Amino acid sequence: MARACGLDDEEVVCVAAPRGAGVHDHVALDEIEMCGDLMIAASSSGEDRLTPARIDEVLKVGRAGEGDAPRVPLPRNS
Repeated sequence: MARACGLDDEEVVCVAAPRGAGVHDHVALDEIEMCGDLMIAASSSGEDRLTPARIDEVLKVGRAGEGDAPRVPLPRNS
């Protein structure tokens, strides 16, 4: 991040340049959206905890195949 530094009455003042409004951390935004989705699902659930199947459903995660196959994310914009 760029810094602008200058001398102000014998004191060095540095101010970090703000990021442009068009710059986003898409991974962080996706994680925030997923956490929000989980909080909404948990608050509307009548149970103490969400089941793993319900978490997968909320996060739109599916199984690649049978057995112990790793979970793979499904497209979120559907």
